[in-house]
Amino acid sequence: MRPAEELRYLILAAQREGNRLLGQALRPLGITPSQAEVIRVLQQRGPLTLNGLGELLVCESGTSPSRLVDRLVAAGLVKRDVAAHDRRHIELSLTAEGAGLNQEIIEIEEDLYRSLDAAAEGHDLEQLFGFLRAFVGDLPAGQALARRARP
Repeated sequence: MRPAEELRYLILAAQREGNRLLGQALRPLGITPSQAEVIRVLQQRGPLTLNGLGELLVCESGTSPSRLVDRLVAAGLVKRDVAAHDRRHIELSLTAEGAGLNQEIIEIEEDLYRSLDAAAEGHDLEQLFGFLRAFVGDLPAGQALARRARP
């Protein structure tokens, strides 16, 4: 296997395993990793328009997150409101239940991050981070991640 192919599959395997672990931990809450990302972004940056939300999501980069939001609205976790500054805009925000679920998501994510920290111990990650940032930097998911990193 050539190095580029192995790299591709290692990244894919890491992403799938991380998402599998996160999905298992979120299952008792009744949400998926993608839905958890929407909740976290709305808690950190909300209220947001659907387009504004879509620009910050890595899970749904390049597509409208409308189906994700529809499911969260139906579950009572996200609400849609007419924007005060412009009645043509709909703003998304968390309901009280969604905000409460956000705290549980944070705890689950912290457990995952502790596992990743332990696996990374003793490894210099700066070169890996630099490579991955350069690789995805001009792509939709990389751009969404860069927007999220900004205050």
